[in-house]
Amino acid sequence: MEQLTDLKAILHSKRANIYYLEKCRVMQKDGRVLYLTEAKDQNYYWNIPIANTTVILLGTGTSITQAAMRMLASAGVLVGFCGGGGTPLFTGSEIEWLTPQSEYRPTDYVQGWLTFWFDDSKRLIVAKAFQEARIGYLKNVWAKDRDLKAEGIFIDDPDISTALNGYAEQFEKAQKVGDLLQREALLTKQLYRYAAKATKLDGFVRERENTDLANGFLNHGNYLAYGLAATTLWVLGIPHGFAVMHGKTRRGALVFDVADLIKDAIVLPWAFVCAKEKMTEQEFRQQVLQKFTEHKALDFMFDQVKQQALRDDLL
Repeated sequence: MEQLTDLKAILHSKRANIYYLEKCRVMQKDGRVLYLTEAKDQNYYWNIPIANTTVILLGTGTSITQAAMRMLASAGVLVGFCGGGGTPLFTGSEIEWLTPQSEYRPTDYVQGWLTFWFDDSKRLIVAKAFQEARIGYLKNVWAKDRDLKAEGIFIDDPDISTALNGYAEQFEKAQKVGDLLQREALLTKQLYRYAAKATKLDGFVRERENTDLANGFLNHGNYLAYGLAATTLWVLGIPHGFAVMHGKTRRGALVFDVADLIKDAIVLPWAFVCAKEKMTEQEFRQQVLQKFTEHKALDFMFDQVKQQALRDDLL
């Protein structure tokens, strides 16, 4: 049996797996975490490599045993309960994530974060730094992703260059977080418009409740990004309430801030491309997770949060 102390040997930023499960039972058997699916004639057991897993989403028709939860907690795996296709995210209470609790997480990052968080001007500086990193990551991903180029999505397209350069100038001039949020919303609309045009999805309107493929894939992909962000913050020991852009009283707000670092670069374009190809939710999920790994999204999140938490100029 694998020793519990070995289950955290792989850093969360290096772990390869995110699982979405439905119509199955998650259990512990012979020192491993498995999920059981029932077929007509027999049952099938599938192993979950928990030491190499960051997040498990439990969808419709799932159950999990106490023993399995104990092992997942020992491996530092986040477990979330959700609806079909990964959305919406919920549990039986109003807590969105069941996090394995540990008082031995690092303290330097949360202490560094709190040194600036109560100062509005310093918090705005960090919010702007996140936006700069977000644009840089998008430019880097779109510039080198051959699959996106094959779909007609180019970082040097005049519309994209104008939108990104304009946003870079505008967010630097922002005097408060509200201004930043307004300009960010405008940029996102421009990116939606460009991606819809490139994939010939005419008439697209972003509505979270809409049932068309593009909106559904955007919701689904965003929740996957939230899982990575929640993992990052949990590992670094920073509570979700200390947001730099989303409202101070919004639950999980810092999760949304961190997820925004990578959503536009990966989730947004692939939601439109996969909708154009009429992919299934499972195929879309596999595509997005592959791109998260290819472009080291989790590494990028960790690097940015750690960098901002330990900034000497904000002490």
